[in-house]
Amino acid sequence: MVGQPDPRAALGCTDLRLTWTGKASSDLARLHAFLDDTHPPAAAQAVQGIVAAVGRLPERPRIGLRLEEFAPREVRRLVVGRYEVRYLVERDALHVLRIWHTREDR
Repeated sequence: MVGQPDPRAALGCTDLRLTWTGKASSDLARLHAFLDDTHPPAAAQAVQGIVAAVGRLPERPRIGLRLEEFAPREVRRLVVGRYEVRYLVERDALHVLRIWHTREDR
């Protein structure tokens, strides 16, 4: 029986390592702290949603919009609810770079 091709094979690998930069981790903590002051359940829900979406990136690394201003690096933008996640796609790894609310002036 022939199985479905692995879409990650187009990247030249089948196992993408997922890492978070220090800035991305700090962004997530800042987002949680900001929401937790006024609505703790919303803080937990936002963080869980972002972490879950990022956790699925190794399965579909090119789902986010490519940001051409960073070429030749492959930096992509993924919107999760009201939050923007920027990440870098490399041959064997994905790096979460930054996270912020889409209404922030960035």
